[in-house]
Amino acid sequence: MADVLDPYRPRASLIHRADPRVKVVVAVMSILITAALPLGAWPSYVLLLAAALALSVAAQLGVGFTLKRGLIAVPFALAALPLVFSTPGDVLASLRIGPLALDASLAGVERFASVLVKSYISVQFAILLTATTRFTDMLAAMRALRIPRLLVVIFSLMWRYLFLFAHEAKTLRIARDSRSADVGPKSGGSVAWRARVTGGMVGNLFVRGYERSERVYQAMLARGYDGDIRTFALRPLASSEYAALAGAVVILALLGLLGILFG
Repeated sequence: MADVLDPYRPRASLIHRADPRVKVVVAVMSILITAALPLGAWPSYVLLLAAALALSVAAQLGVGFTLKRGLIAVPFALAALPLVFSTPGDVLASLRIGPLALDASLAGVERFASVLVKSYISVQFAILLTATTRFTDMLAAMRALRIPRLLVVIFSLMWRYLFLFAHEAKTLRIARDSRSADVGPKSGGSVAWRARVTGGMVGNLFVRGYERSERVYQAMLARGYDGDIRTFALRPLASSEYAALAGAVVILALLGLLGILFG
């Protein structure tokens, strides 16, 4: 279960060995600059995506790994689909649904495509960060970068409780399977019955997860937890790491400027 949930992929690449503070800063800056690029800045989009894929190859993850995992951004980006019909401009196509007429404009398609591509690129950099950096190292990097302590604690507990919820869900599934008879593809009743059972399992999972979290919190208090997550101090950055960080910042700034000029 831990192997499935943990996005970290151990490799012997230079990116894996890089300091987590450098990787966190570069990843966050890449995501922020991608989000801040104007609509239609296609040269910057292409260069940022090419940089993400090149880093994926350098990290020995493979292009297919990040490309497939980046598809998780597509369902969320579909929330911007109304832009195709609500943005004024030259009409490309018309869609009629009863009395409702929807006109897809060229400007709307460009806006939607820009949002979709920007979301996909941002997820690419997030995948690279999580696949090449252990979560504990990211927490230590956040503390070293002076990110608010409460925010780091929330991230840490969220990560740990994710595995607890997964364990509780697996226990519920095993209990359900042990009490159910599989008599063929039509076993299990109607769709409404399945939905009712699933809803009951989700509610049971919430209650069990809440009770488990209370027990875990009491155990943490008994062991001296005072609201802070303590980690070992990271070593000072080397001059080569400062140089790599400065080079990445300059490249990202140039890509952002390129997007402003051609967007």
